[in-house]
Amino acid sequence: MKNIISIFFLTICLSVVISAQKDYSDVKIITHKVTDNIYMLEGAGGNIAILTGDDGVLMVDDQFAPLSDKIKLAISELSDNSVHYLLNTHWHGDHTGGNAHFANDGATIIAHDNVRKRLSTEQTRPFGRTTPASPKEAWPQLTFNDEISIHYNNETIHMIHHHNAHTDGDAFVYFSDSNVLHMGDCFFKDRFPYIDKDMGGTPSGYINAVSMALVLTDADTQIIPGHGALATKEDLYNYHRMLITMTDRVKQCISIGQSLEEALTSNLIEGYETWGSGFINAESIVKTLYNAYAAD
Repeated sequence: MKNIISIFFLTICLSVVISAQKDYSDVKIITHKVTDNIYMLEGAGGNIAILTGDDGVLMVDDQFAPLSDKIKLAISELSDNSVHYLLNTHWHGDHTGGNAHFANDGATIIAHDNVRKRLSTEQTRPFGRTTPASPKEAWPQLTFNDEISIHYNNETIHMIHHHNAHTDGDAFVYFSDSNVLHMGDCFFKDRFPYIDKDMGGTPSGYINAVSMALVLTDADTQIIPGHGALATKEDLYNYHRMLITMTDRVKQCISIGQSLEEALTSNLIEGYETWGSGFINAESIVKTLYNAYAAD
């Protein structure tokens, strides 16, 4: 089993290195209108939310650093203003890579306390690999513990922390007046999730975060996932059901004494065969859940 776990983490490490070396010149930033003044931007990395209005521009997440100029161009087609507030849903580089670029243009970065902690210090990853601290310009200037509200462009925006979910610094961003929710990487639409256990993520915390989102939303809520297309509460319900089903199946394997190798041959993804097309494939999600609950 140790060899299987090592191969899994090696795959994660290699994917990060490849991402860091990627050529982003062909990436296109695609704008989707969500409401009259809220937009979702797709490119490479996590989905971005943009709020426009007389006060200026508020942005949620900013993808990879090499895409900053393309993102700024896309925003310029929506507003004559630059980004005033930049909200980070968590610390991963595909959501915070452009922080320094936008901060240098005058944006104030807001995030959970642990996002600043992660960005401002060197982080140790699997196999002793390290992610160096980001430049100081990229660190959030305003941080919070549980929740913060921002009143901007006639909109009340709530940032709500969910501990030990995807990481230890996750936050939903809820535009309450418009009924739009950005969930960061606590939601991968129609895909298995990446739960970053080395950065405080846990399956139980992840499920709790999705459960809270179901309470927060209604049939009319438009949901921006960290990755994937604009979603509805029905999509989120299906995601929650997948998480519960996969967890129950893995726990059953553990309860009857199956090893990880045996669990991997038990067709635990039945009914979710297409969900392994993203960053985390079917084998990876079974390993993540098995290792988490076998240790309990």
